[in-house]
Amino acid sequence: MALPDLTFWDYVVNLLDIILVWFLIYKIFNIIRGTKAVQLLKGIFVIVVVRSLSSLLGLNTLGWLMEQVMTWGVLAILIIFQPELRRALEQLGRGSLFSRNNMPEEDEQEHLVEEIVKASAYMAKRRIGALISIERETGLSDYIETGIPLGSHITSELLINIFIPNTPLHDGAVILQDNRVAAAACYLPLSESPFISKELGTRHRAAIGISEVTDCLTIVVSEETGSISLTKNGELYRNLDQDAFKEMLINELVLNKDRLTSSGILNWRGKKNG
Repeated sequence: MALPDLTFWDYVVNLLDIILVWFLIYKIFNIIRGTKAVQLLKGIFVIVVVRSLSSLLGLNTLGWLMEQVMTWGVLAILIIFQPELRRALEQLGRGSLFSRNNMPEEDEQEHLVEEIVKASAYMAKRRIGALISIERETGLSDYIETGIPLGSHITSELLINIFIPNTPLHDGAVILQDNRVAAAACYLPLSESPFISKELGTRHRAAIGISEVTDCLTIVVSEETGSISLTKNGELYRNLDQDAFKEMLINELVLNKDRLTSSGILNWRGKKNG
């Protein structure tokens, strides 16, 4: 079979076509990265893989079942992804679909750690209960929408003031996104794990719950004991002292940790030199 004669312009158009498709896919992933749609897409990927394997292995019944799932999948996607599709259309209408989301600068990351540690130490000493989630790769937009939007710069004074008892925003979680206080009084999913100690309250269960479904870091200050805890990837690190707590935040949030150590700001235990 003879290949069609392609001109240089044809190659340029084909290359541009491929680049635009990949760019569109990349932007779509950026849009859904802040939602639970990421987990749903993983399920779709599994269905596609099972469908392909069933065809290769001759598993007709399983193949037929997967074919039905994929046939009705478009309707299911429209229903399940309705909030994400609405958000994408809103971004397109605001002209922000192709905006660039910048990663936090190192100085901002260090500032974030300092303010969180300062606020947590203050609240722990006075036994002020607090729940703070820090967004990372998996977005927390769905949970931010359950709270009161703030969009404020992160300061220890603001974090402390939010959690002062009997204030309008103290009940619920504060979510930090892109080095800003995105929202307060947010609702987080409670963990249903039977292995959680009975002495832990709702704040700890919520912190573990959000860490089970996202990769965020969540800080808990206990109102009963004043202890500081941190959750990530479904694990709870309890009763952290200030040095260990600060070191964990630096390891998780600061990109260039070596610069902090070499510059004399922190030694290997996370303490200030001198």
